[in-house]
Amino acid sequence: MTDAAKYNVVFVLGGPGAGKGTQCDKIVKEFGFVHLSAGDLLRAARNDPNSEFREDIANHIKDGSIVPVAITCSLLKREMEKAKENNQDYFLIDGFPRNEDNLDGWNTQMSSQVNLKTVLFFDCPEEVCVDRCLERGKTSGRTDDNTESLKKRIQTYTECTMRVLHYYSTLGLVSKVSAERSPKEVFEDVKGIIMKVME
Repeated sequence: MTDAAKYNVVFVLGGPGAGKGTQCDKIVKEFGFVHLSAGDLLRAARNDPNSEFREDIANHIKDGSIVPVAITCSLLKREMEKAKENNQDYFLIDGFPRNEDNLDGWNTQMSSQVNLKTVLFFDCPEEVCVDRCLERGKTSGRTDDNTESLKKRIQTYTECTMRVLHYYSTLGLVSKVSAERSPKEVFEDVKGIIMKVME
């Protein structure tokens, strides 16, 4: 596959409530990236009566466990193919890869079709993340924005996602942004990173 034919991807990682979704929205508006949230795609597939993955995903989301990587990669690839048909080839993949299994699955299934430009890492203290999620939970309707689920999600993040970040750090691919500031201040840093990615 030629470089020009590949999908240009930026992974977006950070704890629950670090502001990934907010910043992705800003990147989409400013730079025209396609935003793919692994979590949103999984939730949509869970709610889609025609999705072959529906039941599997529902069980994992309920248990707070991680959905098998082959499912997530298939959903992501499907969306990227659709966007590519409309001549869009810059993608933000938000909340993935979350652990080493995700990483291995992605490397096996997808890495030959992708130019991974950078891993945008929103670094945010745990207590700030928790406060933000609980606040969001009052209006978001998300079943996982509660103290019980949050504990599990933060534990998964610390135990698993940090290893993924370490792996990409060794490849010199991590762009770290301090995320406890206001969305506007955070985006100032993000803009600089994205402009480099698109050079």
